[in-house]
Amino acid sequence: MAKTIAEINKKIESGDVCVVTAEEMADIVDDIGAEKAALEVDVVTTGTFGAMCSSGVFLNFGHSEVPIKITKMFMNDVEAYSGIAAVDAYLGATQVSEKLGIQYGGAHVIEDLICGKEIEVEAFSYGTDCYPRKELKTTITLDDLNQAIMVNPRNVYQRYDAATNGSKRILHTYMGELLPDYKNVAYSGAGILSPLSNDPTYRTIGAGTKIFMGGAVGTVIGQGTQCSTASGYATLMTTADLKQMTKEYANASSFKGYGTSLYLGVGIPIPILDADMAKATAVRDKDIKVSIKDYSVGRRDRPVIQQTTYEDLKSGSIELNGKVVPTSPLSSFKMARKVAEQLKHLIAEGTFTLGQNTTLLPEKQTAKPMKETNTIFRVRDVIVEKLITIEKTESYVEAAKKMKKNQRNHIPVVSEKRLVGIITSWDISKAVAEGKIETVEKCMTKNVVTCTPEETIDIVAKRLADHHISAIPVIDENQNVVGILTSEHISKLFTGGKQK
Repeated sequence: MAKTIAEINKKIESGDVCVVTAEEMADIVDDIGAEKAALEVDVVTTGTFGAMCSSGVFLNFGHSEVPIKITKMFMNDVEAYSGIAAVDAYLGATQVSEKLGIQYGGAHVIEDLICGKEIEVEAFSYGTDCYPRKELKTTITLDDLNQAIMVNPRNVYQRYDAATNGSKRILHTYMGELLPDYKNVAYSGAGILSPLSNDPTYRTIGAGTKIFMGGAVGTVIGQGTQCSTASGYATLMTTADLKQMTKEYANASSFKGYGTSLYLGVGIPIPILDADMAKATAVRDKDIKVSIKDYSVGRRDRPVIQQTTYEDLKSGSIELNGKVVPTSPLSSFKMARKVAEQLKHLIAEGTFTLGQNTTLLPEKQTAKPMKETNTIFRVRDVIVEKLITIEKTESYVEAAKKMKKNQRNHIPVVSEKRLVGIITSWDISKAVAEGKIETVEKCMTKNVVTCTPEETIDIVAKRLADHHISAIPVIDENQNVVGILTSEHISKLFTGGKQK
């Protein structure tokens, strides 16, 4: 027999509700089946705690004695968007400090506000007849603001891809540090406790759904940005009162080489309306598939290395390309569990009732890529010269001959076609100066910076500059050399001298 949210709320108010976490529900369904579980259980609580970059807060400062129409604002040296109204602003979690860069950003200002700390505010305006003031400096705390409403465009991903790195260098990403040669895998999400994994057809989660968010009672506004229900990558737009949040469930973070983000705890109650909902909330980590993608490929659609599950990822290691490599979570399952338990407690004590889902998430919706009108040059558009390589066992004299004959200053060094190093005219000059008759392997640079054919020229040009080099081997997914890109190639591309 089906239940309604109104009926479940009456049970919550009377203290007769049966509420369990998603972890507990999986065992219950295994023991007694979905039909009986639907009769016994009224609500299943979920939880997640991870970096939610697409987060921020709307702030109202009230009017100053001499009114100002703020056009530019900084909070602790972090810019807040003020093109809304005279004294309203939106502070994004990933906006970084003007002076401190990625070490401090909007997420840190949000955390400081929650903690009751004073925030330095600097505001500017062009001045008008009704808003004559042009500059303002003050300090505020959260209590001084009229409103501080967190509104997050994209939270609570239904699915996360795991990340690995097939290049020869360490990558610093929003998935954390990725070691070269596929030596680790980073993942995010709560698996069995993940809200949208427990309602994969979005029957009970949509606009109007009440949620636990950062320690406060919040609401789902509707679909989040980039919501792609057709591919199982749904997202939610969420809101809650920052003044009701606690630091325990909202933490700022800074990722090396990437930027700032806000770790946020979000829990969503799933009403068990019938046996189908009971079955959906019995999902386990082994049932949730995860794609491991190579983040060294600078494309929107990164290649999938293999499929795995949360059960395998949470074990601490998986087999990847024939080798056992460590796995590490970017999110905290311990905190996700705490969120689910806290939400369970609030429902059981009758202080948290369920919200009525008024608008469902759109079915079979896909997220479109950005429309780009300018030509995007990729490495494969530039590497048109004949590929010259040398085996590591050959002499540096042979390398010098190849350089002279082919007018090159850099030659990739290979062993059975796989890249193992690079030798330059400087390497040969040094060997000659030191009076050494060596093989290429003894003279070459072994830690080679590389790129792939599909990467864009601007990304690779930055890599050349960052490493103070003038050439970079181009490799495929099997580490085979397919070309070499030099600063001269890039110069010719942008000056109209691309070789034909």
